[in-house]
Amino acid sequence: MTKKYFGTDGIRGLVGKAPITPEFALKLGWAAGKVFGANGKGKVLIGKDTRISGYMLETALEAGLIASGVDAGLLGPMPTPAISYLTKTFRADAGIVISASHNPYYDNGIKFFSKDGTKLPDEIEFQIEALLEQEITCVSSDQLGKAFRINDAAGRYIEFCKSRFAPDSLNGMKIVVDAANGATYHIAPEVFSELGANVIPIFNKPNGININEKCGATHTKELRKQVIEHKADVGIALDGDGDRIIMVDDKGVEVDGDELVYIIARHALKQGQLEGGVVGTLMSNLGLEVAFKKLSIPFKRANVGDRYVMQLLKENNWSIGGEGSGHVINLEHIPTGDGVVSGIQVLAAMVETGMSLSELKSGMEKYPQKLINVRYADDKAPLEVAEVKQAIADAEQELGEEGRILIRKSGTEPLIRVMTEGKDSELIISIAEKVAEKVREFS
Repeated sequence: MTKKYFGTDGIRGLVGKAPITPEFALKLGWAAGKVFGANGKGKVLIGKDTRISGYMLETALEAGLIASGVDAGLLGPMPTPAISYLTKTFRADAGIVISASHNPYYDNGIKFFSKDGTKLPDEIEFQIEALLEQEITCVSSDQLGKAFRINDAAGRYIEFCKSRFAPDSLNGMKIVVDAANGATYHIAPEVFSELGANVIPIFNKPNGININEKCGATHTKELRKQVIEHKADVGIALDGDGDRIIMVDDKGVEVDGDELVYIIARHALKQGQLEGGVVGTLMSNLGLEVAFKKLSIPFKRANVGDRYVMQLLKENNWSIGGEGSGHVINLEHIPTGDGVVSGIQVLAAMVETGMSLSELKSGMEKYPQKLINVRYADDKAPLEVAEVKQAIADAEQELGEEGRILIRKSGTEPLIRVMTEGKDSELIISIAEKVAEKVREFS
């Protein structure tokens, strides 16, 4: 069975174009309510990032839930991991996140958390999709759900983040925090400040359309500049919904998710707190695998997407995993990727070891990688074309045992991702460009 609407991270698309329309959101809320309220009066929390379209989708989802007989708790703008945490804390049956993560403001998406704060299993998503094929029916007036606003949501999450670490653990540290004009704008600076850091916030004034605009985890140019100008110890860039983190060291050099996973896992190992091994993805840098091998830390690769990292962690009863894009998971703290908590873990490692961020990452030597994204039309299937398949086969032969090539569809955008990796930088760039051009030809 294949899903019609749910991708690797919920349902996502261009606002105003199916399925990201008020009509669909209304029906999705109703279908979700029927599933989560099947065993009696249910309760579902709704949070969102700072996109202007969030208000429209929130209202439609709320109406659908209420029509199904389920109560809707409104959290307002909140990071994705906060919604995971609050869903479990408030003993809700599910949590809904309205966000398109790192995408531009004109995209949006809807994803769900289970009552345990984890991504939904496939069988629940199939149940929701099956109901989407039916007509909406409204419960009787005396059975309608109710809506209520949770006013202390941000404060609760801030206290949760702080509680994971010692008070004043960041005393004396100067940090530049880029909130991507997104869901952490009112949370991330407060968390780091209340732990004792001198915080310089940037991109923390959302207006509905400036989320992720030349800022955040996918655009660190300004953050790198600000770290140098302020002579900060470190810079932290979050994405629009706060589940990704990229950091910048005191020299203005970007530190990606693979390197952050390495730092967190190695520190946990030295503290005697690492349970088992670490999970990366097919896109994780080969240097990460080599570095863990030197430390005798088991390492496994999952399919791309934090839900698959989570799945492999649970299968192995491990705690730490992540992606180069900045999704970093530590199940000792929270059952999903959390940019703020991951940032505190890295900062704590800096404080406890007395080492700078650049020193902490120095044990991992990254292999050169080249990633090219090729946009394709909805009616095209470039990876099925014989000429593209041949170009990929030729690339694999040319790289041999000194490198690798990975071609995959994005789970969140109409993109084909062409990634090459190896010891020879010029060779991998040349091969990536050749394969990408062939993909582009049939896109």
